Amino acid sequence: MTEERVWLDSYPEGVPADINASQYESLLGLMADSFVKYANRTAYSFMGQDISYQETDVKSQALAAYFQSLGLDKGDRVAIMMPNVPQYPVAVAAILRAGLVVVNVNPLYTPRELEHQLKDSGAKAIVIIENFAITLQKCIAETQIKHVVLCAMGDMLSVPKGALVNFVVRNVKNLVPDFDLPGAVKFNQALSRGERATFVKPVVTSDDIAVLQYTGGTTGVSKGAMLLHRNVIANLLQSEAWNEPVMKRVPANEQPTSVCALPLYHIFAFTVNMMLGMRTGGKNILIPNPRDLPAVLKALSTQTFHSFPAVNTLFNGLANHPDFDTVNWKNLKVSVGGGMAVTSAVAALWLQKTGCPICEGYGLSETSPSASCNPTTSTQFTGNIGVPLPSTYMKLLDDEGHEVTELGQPGEIAIKGPQVMAGYWQRPDETARSMTPDGYFKSGDIGIRDGHGFFKIIDRKKDMILVSGFNVYPNDVEETVSLCPGVLECAAVGVPDEKTGEAVKLVIVKKDSALTEMAVREYCKANITGYKQPKVIEFKKELPKTAVGKILRRELRDAPQ
Repeated sequence: MTEERVWLDSYPEGVPADINASQYESLLGLMADSFVKYANRTAYSFMGQDISYQETDVKSQALAAYFQSLGLDKGDRVAIMMPNVPQYPVAVAAILRAGLVVVNVNPLYTPRELEHQLKDSGAKAIVIIENFAITLQKCIAETQIKHVVLCAMGDMLSVPKGALVNFVVRNVKNLVPDFDLPGAVKFNQALSRGERATFVKPVVTSDDIAVLQYTGGTTGVSKGAMLLHRNVIANLLQSEAWNEPVMKRVPANEQPTSVCALPLYHIFAFTVNMMLGMRTGGKNILIPNPRDLPAVLKALSTQTFHSFPAVNTLFNGLANHPDFDTVNWKNLKVSVGGGMAVTSAVAALWLQKTGCPICEGYGLSETSPSASCNPTTSTQFTGNIGVPLPSTYMKLLDDEGHEVTELGQPGEIAIKGPQVMAGYWQRPDETARSMTPDGYFKSGDIGIRDGHGFFKIIDRKKDMILVSGFNVYPNDVEETVSLCPGVLECAAVGVPDEKTGEAVKLVIVKKDSALTEMAVREYCKANITGYKQPKVIEFKKELPKTAVGKILRRELRDAPQ
């Protein structure tokens, strides 16, 4: 490497310039070490019950043996479609231990969205919670799914409690719509079958794919970022090194504990909560529904915790909740903000109420995800995305692909490091478009850099909308809404939103004058995941366009609200 890393001078004391990602051959080695070293520690806390590393080890090996008994071969893809329940990390460990590939799926997907991801990944099996089984039922015939493992919310809770939780979820809250999935095997049934099967440890190397993490990319077509075992290992080691200056302040008699409120299907929680927790022998407090703020605060009120990765909307919602003070925040050592921009107002309120500043970072699915972060020893909020992590290089590029060297001048942020994906699954053209000849991934975000190596995002090159940390691609929304009866054409843009950072604004030109806003909303509800649905709907006689007919989204975005 010849590039100069001016940001190294801004690293906190003790943080290395580089990490050694070769200390594990694969994630299997990391898990094997942790299962032995931390066997008696709590790995996950869920609904007041603790699940140990040993239990995670035993159950994941049984499930891995079950997958192998189905005839799944090394490299086959297995989807997981669940919220944060203990079966999630067990399924991840099982899939990896069987030499298979994890396909993380948003459980809120509509049948159309789920069908695309299952078909694109070629997944042959899926582990799904019963609450969303109806979605799978509606599209499974169009996919290659042959095996379904069906989970229930209380599967890993003690006998009376688990049964009670399942009864309430099904019969009191009515959260499980009727479904029909012939041949589906229940989670605990799969475990008992796996216990009787023979587990064969596969040969897995650092260059094997560990995860297909789906992202919209610049085109809006959802595609899988191929994260190799070494990519995920590198990123969790980078995060560990970065957090060390503050996490070493955790008293020796306390187990390092993180709040896992971000969904595990999102790469941020997958790496920074689950995988980093595995490495450090930490405990993760699993929060199944972070939108239920009273339940989040109730779960945290009985816990001691030190790390809280979250998005701006969650920090904001919690800090403004009347039950905030029922939680003891004084042990919190690091609050990591990612997924979307943290606002200065939220950062100030969080610091005032917890005494722990929000340390903003930056990353993408394609970078496993963390690329840069502010020093965890920072005492004030800056509004920038920090400096590149150990072993990471970042630079700014102009439209011709040349490096922008003048300080304060904007350019597209490009990232190189051991955490950068191998490419997009079965999309070599997209991979080639996103990478520079010297191995940098082009993020699509426009940033500036100061003389100390701190980067700040000022705009986005692509038209992506960021809703509570989740990517919404206008093309995806437009393609769906254009099929709504009565719509001639439409455009989706992002508009500022106090709660979610940005929200989707949909502008429609009617084909049928009888088309109503209510009809559009009902159509969107049936065909688009909740966070992608438009908050604002406008009808216009025509859309602004360039001379060649390209819709001018910026004009729609900049129009007075």
